[in-house]
Amino acid sequence: MSGAPEYLYDDDPQPLHAGPGRSRRGLLLAIGVGTVAVAVGAVVALPLLQGTAGEQASQVADVFSRALAAGDSETAWGLLCQDEQTRLQPDQVAGEYLRPGTPTVGTPVRGTGEERTEQVPVTWDDGGAVTTVELTVVPEDGARVCGLS
Repeated sequence: MSGAPEYLYDDDPQPLHAGPGRSRRGLLLAIGVGTVAVAVGAVVALPLLQGTAGEQASQVADVFSRALAAGDSETAWGLLCQDEQTRLQPDQVAGEYLRPGTPTVGTPVRGTGEERTEQVPVTWDDGGAVTTVELTVVPEDGARVCGLS
């Protein structure tokens, strides 16, 4: 046996490339345009899926005030911002925020401070005795109630 390998056929191995490569500029351009289109679509669709800041503030204020009225202090406490959760225990939330009567959430107004806040009026109607408070809602890992104003 000699040192050279034995081949089944006497032909030399075939070249690895059959010919010159094709230009892929069109494919690269299509991938780039597609990526930009998906990014723009996501930016446009996000507010449609999550709602505007005002809608989110109204929803949080509604759930928060209904939870208080129903005596569900754990849910209400979970909707507070980090500062308020640090300041209050779950059993203290009702004493700070609950008013007598049935809550009705009004139209939120954009806050005037540096932080993007919403002031959401909540009217508590107790058989003719009406009390209105404004909840301050901040964007903190979603909309969160962060005090009265």
